Amino acid sequence: MISAFRNTLAGLVVAAAFAPSAMAQDAKNQGYLVDVNGNVVTSSTTGLCVRTSDWTPARAAAAAACTQCTPDLCPKPKPAAKPAPKPKPKPEAKPEAKPKPKPKPQFLNVELKIELQGIAFNKTELTEANKKELDAFLAKQVKPLARIGAVIITGHTDRIGSDKYNKTLSEKRALGAKDYVVSKGIDQKLIFWEGKGEKQPIPVTKFCDNKMKRAQLIECLAPNRRVTMEVVGAKLKPAPKPKPEAKPEAKPKPKPKPKAR
Repeated sequence: MISAFRNTLAGLVVAAAFAPSAMAQDAKNQGYLVDVNGNVVTSSTTGLCVRTSDWTPARAAAAAACTQCTPDLCPKPKPAAKPAPKPKPKPEAKPEAKPKPKPKPQFLNVELKIELQGIAFNKTELTEANKKELDAFLAKQVKPLARIGAVIITGHTDRIGSDKYNKTLSEKRALGAKDYVVSKGIDQKLIFWEGKGEKQPIPVTKFCDNKMKRAQLIECLAPNRRVTMEVVGAKLKPAPKPKPEAKPEAKPKPKPKPKAR
């Protein structure tokens, strides 16, 4: 095989000597014998590229036919540069959840009333029993209100005495009660007062006969010697009670199977 290659090579050299235009060197494939078309000449028997005397590994590596003739010497292609990774899109900021608005408080209108009876005859001051009763009324019913709209105080008298005198006496009783209520923390701007004299007697006192002895008549008419107080305001409406969760219906127990006889 080697001798055949040599013969082929010798023939090519001879042919090149007689036809210089057919065989020539090529700058692109320096170190290799090329034909008139610039293609590297290969051995017909081995298929190897025909080298010239100026062949070197460096020239083989730089030759255009490197991959054809000496693939092991060819420079390895540079790996393609990886494209820069796209920046991850920033997650959209979620809008902050707005706190649920607190439900507006709901109110219920309230009207309260108390009657302080038994004020001493021809006196304006509340009795000690009246004051205790009024203190409890203010503490337990009036002060817990969400707001107070108005406090109306009215003084009354029995029918003994002139209308003019009783009118003045009833006003003094109303004023005395007003001052006491203010001393307990009620805003005096909310208080309205008046005296009715003997014009609004308690119905039961109609049985008090004027023919009674004076001391007995005064005692009988004691309920009329009074001060009434009315309070108009509002209290918070109680929140509705949550509905109890419905309990799951109990599954009926399976009937026992009849025993085999």
